[in-house]
Amino acid sequence: MNANIGVRILLFLLVSGVIAIFAFIACIIIVLFGSYKFYIPFIIFITIGILFAIFNGFFKVMNRKLQHKVVIIYLVIAILSIVIHEGINLYEKGLPTLSNTEVDLSEYQPFAKDSNAVKLDETASFKIEGNPPIMDGATALYPVYAAFAQATYPEKEYDAYDSEVKSSKTPYAYDNLINGKVDMIFAAAPSPNQLQKAEDKGIELKLTPIGKEAFVFFVNARNPIEELQLDEIKGIYSGEITNWREVGGKNDSIRAFQRPADSGSQTTLEQLMGNTPIMEAPHEDVVNLMEGIIEETAAYKNYKNAIGYTFRFFSNEMLRNNLIRHLAIDGVQPTVETIRSGEYPLTSEFYVVTAGSDNPNVEPFIDWILSDEGQSIIEDTGYVPISESGR
Repeated sequence: MNANIGVRILLFLLVSGVIAIFAFIACIIIVLFGSYKFYIPFIIFITIGILFAIFNGFFKVMNRKLQHKVVIIYLVIAILSIVIHEGINLYEKGLPTLSNTEVDLSEYQPFAKDSNAVKLDETASFKIEGNPPIMDGATALYPVYAAFAQATYPEKEYDAYDSEVKSSKTPYAYDNLINGKVDMIFAAAPSPNQLQKAEDKGIELKLTPIGKEAFVFFVNARNPIEELQLDEIKGIYSGEITNWREVGGKNDSIRAFQRPADSGSQTTLEQLMGNTPIMEAPHEDVVNLMEGIIEETAAYKNYKNAIGYTFRFFSNEMLRNNLIRHLAIDGVQPTVETIRSGEYPLTSEFYVVTAGSDNPNVEPFIDWILSDEGQSIIEDTGYVPISESGR
């Protein structure tokens, strides 16, 4: 009798070991391909159920009728869990996002047929002779400097992502400038990290302000909140304010999305927060077979309880997303008029940034950008010029 029990225990342990190995392999595969936050606990749940069924097979702790009921309940729970999880995934994948990747910059490509880039009424008084400066910059500013190129550069095709007039987004544009791959970039002010990269290379970045723009915060259009105070913004992004009810909204948690480090909007948020620490951002799990598990700042998703930020022109003109609403800050809406007057409290300058290029056209080109013609292009594009002399 005891020997028989010992054999059953040994067999149970052997079978359990094999099942545990398969469960471990399944967990590794899940980690490599994603959704591990749900499916690893799910695999553990299923494994426990299988082990219990095997244990009951060896030791008969419950009768067959009861075991069948338990198995059915277990399967129903497992199936419902998957259905609910995948349903939530489908819903979240269907949420509109606010991301630079959604913009087709070819719509503003200089000299392209039906380009949306602004055109001067008359031929520009300045024309590039010889090698044109290689320009790079923020996605949101591409329409501006593409129009500069259209007015002054030799006419030809300039690919929006690989030419003398390209946009590789703010972080990469600064890297390209610091590494001498471009002559100038159009962007918001550099982050401390970007300044440090330049210093490490022995390079001094020269920032020439050429226009003004509003840094805006936005929420889902169904969110009843229409304005926030600057102190409330700081409270939200420091993690002190966690529920919309605390700022006059509904009883719902706040999902405060952020942008990647060194992007223009993230640097602007950091400047706004000053010495107030920024809380950890919501994360999405990006799993890659070569890189393993990588956590990165989530692109803004339009959850009903979300808040995000960007620049006014980008969301108003380039995305035209009517599912979000810009918030008034300290009672002031972000408009061209409030930017121009300085009434909107989160007005900031944007720059043409150089790093000592030896291209002889760089300085004359910047002088032209600051002229009436260059400033009129900035205004006609939808930004506020740094100088009012253009009008």
